[in-house]
Amino acid sequence: MYILQKTMRETMPQTPIFSSMLGSSCSGQVQPDMGERSGGDLVFQDGNLISGSLEALIEHLVPTVDYYPDRTYIFTFLLSSRIFIPPYDLLAKVGQICTKQKQQLEAETEKAKLKSFTAKIIQLLKEWTEAFPYDFQDEKVMKELKEITHRITQCDEENGTVKATITQMTQNLILSLTTRNQFQEIREKFRQPVTDKGTILKSKPQASQKDILSVCCDPLILAQQLTHIELERVSNIYPEDLMQIVSHMDSLDNHKCRGDVTKTYTLEAYDNWFNCLSMLVATEICRVVKKKQRTRMVEFFIDVARECFNIGNFNSMMAIISGMNLSPVARLKKTWSKVKTAKFDVLEHHMDPSSNFCNYRTALQGAAQRSQTANSSREKIVIPVFNLFIKDIYFLHKIHTNRLPNGQINFKKFWEISRQIHDFMTWKQVECPFDKDKKIQSYLLTAPIYSEEALFVASFESEGPENHMEKDSWKTLRTTLLNRA
Repeated sequence: MYILQKTMRETMPQTPIFSSMLGSSCSGQVQPDMGERSGGDLVFQDGNLISGSLEALIEHLVPTVDYYPDRTYIFTFLLSSRIFIPPYDLLAKVGQICTKQKQQLEAETEKAKLKSFTAKIIQLLKEWTEAFPYDFQDEKVMKELKEITHRITQCDEENGTVKATITQMTQNLILSLTTRNQFQEIREKFRQPVTDKGTILKSKPQASQKDILSVCCDPLILAQQLTHIELERVSNIYPEDLMQIVSHMDSLDNHKCRGDVTKTYTLEAYDNWFNCLSMLVATEICRVVKKKQRTRMVEFFIDVARECFNIGNFNSMMAIISGMNLSPVARLKKTWSKVKTAKFDVLEHHMDPSSNFCNYRTALQGAAQRSQTANSSREKIVIPVFNLFIKDIYFLHKIHTNRLPNGQINFKKFWEISRQIHDFMTWKQVECPFDKDKKIQSYLLTAPIYSEEALFVASFESEGPENHMEKDSWKTLRTTLLNRA
């Protein structure tokens, strides 16, 4: 499996939400102005934290009067800790450490130090609630947060600054949770099993039925509208959703079902969108009756895929190519013989699966570098092929153990997972710079999609079977449909 070989010191692109969370690097190196705190249960290599016991890593998360954890560490540990300890238990342990330190400072009657410590604890909680609001959806976690903040506010009885900051933090957290829960309710209301998606058609449509070219005949505009849909879809994916993949695999490996695992509906929904787009492309091509118009449809989608590539929308590009490579479309030899395939050959070169999609990864790296130095929002767009991104995390998790032979957590592994997830979080926060066309988007999202059977029916009706295998398939398919009718 391909693993990105860039060093962990490499600078990460900054985003409004994660820039405060993820400093200037993902190396795990302690920033000079933050102080350094290490113990016998933490192992560093060239200044990088590479392993430690869970207890030591938790202590390394909690600020002191003279120390504040590197923000890359905060994000990486909060992201990966859920594999080893539920958010509630982690917050409870953080609260215990905070209380102990607060009591020591109160005993020393050092008001200035106590005030400094309080400010750092608030900052830690603020960063936690902003980056991982869903950790606080459970009532007992929210209760623990309130108890910790209540103890902290007692340190600020004179001017109430701390209390005001905590109130604002809590309000922002509740707003984030409400927004996300509302989205999930809407999604669940309209969610259908993948096998039931789309309209299943058993025969070719009427010639008067609308097609994509009647709605949008400009490849660039269609690519822009696909980019709108992609960015809307990924905006509902959070770091913990992606880390859920690792947690779910661990639960399967241990032959147990974790009751605290949230079903990754956002990931399913995004994956379903890819499949629906592929099937829509195939449907639009196969249902065209005349060969000349069908050829035009194929060339149109080739141009759309190319525009997606230029924009940096690799997910839609891959979905379109996948749709054109489906058997009912690929077998239309008479149609393809009339298509100017030079552009399609270039696209397939970019998505060549050999050497673990090396060409695609080179293009993705180029888009990512362009995004970092972009002067316009159009140049900031990077939408990776999502299923390849997920596979990278999957294999990165599988080839490296969570714990070392000495029982310590293999934190070097989680630096890399965190870096890849952070890249995705950076890209997903880009605002789409293109004007939204509701008519085009409505068609893309609601147009009838042929089932696999219907695609083959349309394909064979357009161009009859050419060999014994195709003839047998066509005969079997017609028999099945007649019996069903």
